[in-house]
Amino acid sequence: MGTFTILLGGELIRTPRLERQIAGSRVIAADAGIGHARMLGLVPELWVGDFDSVPADLPEDLAAVPRKVFPAEKDMTDGELAIAEACQRGATSLVLAGAFGGKRADHAFLHLALAVRLAEAGTTVLLTSGAQEGVPVLPVSAAFDYADGTLFSVLGFSELAGLTVTGAKWPLDRVEVAFGSSLTISNEVKGRLGIALERGRALLLAHPYPLPES
Repeated sequence: MGTFTILLGGELIRTPRLERQIAGSRVIAADAGIGHARMLGLVPELWVGDFDSVPADLPEDLAAVPRKVFPAEKDMTDGELAIAEACQRGATSLVLAGAFGGKRADHAFLHLALAVRLAEAGTTVLLTSGAQEGVPVLPVSAAFDYADGTLFSVLGFSELAGLTVTGAKWPLDRVEVAFGSSLTISNEVKGRLGIALERGRALLLAHPYPLPES
């Protein structure tokens, strides 16, 4: 039971905030996500995937992690397989580290949509790259601990009804947001950020750390 960190193959930087979020969690790596384990000082309890993206020159402790191998032609991505393993092991909370960016935009989209579905089923989910974070927004009220000036957007996965945003530069009061609208893109925290939704599915995407310069 408890929190599992899933190491995915997208972008990831190490920050004090990320270290706090994953502290004490159990860890499962999805294919190329094992590459993040070395940076974070973690040794996963399981490594799953088709192993078509294994980093070269892994240290012995990571190369020895128990593997669960799947064929390349399968019905689930490596990330979804790793999440399923965590749920089977009793996960009630998930940190999807490396959920954004990477070479596959379709995989990144899947992580966002899957996070919303998992949240609807009662699992707490945080998606993170270390620099940006995603949190599912469902028909409940929630408060967040972001500092003033933090950039955030609310990404709608459907039409949104009764969306209220407080503690923001541009607050909203029970507005209707059409699917695909840019109304909720690029806001800023101003005070204690709160979000309430009466109907719909969405995801809060926040940038607590500046993106690293390329």
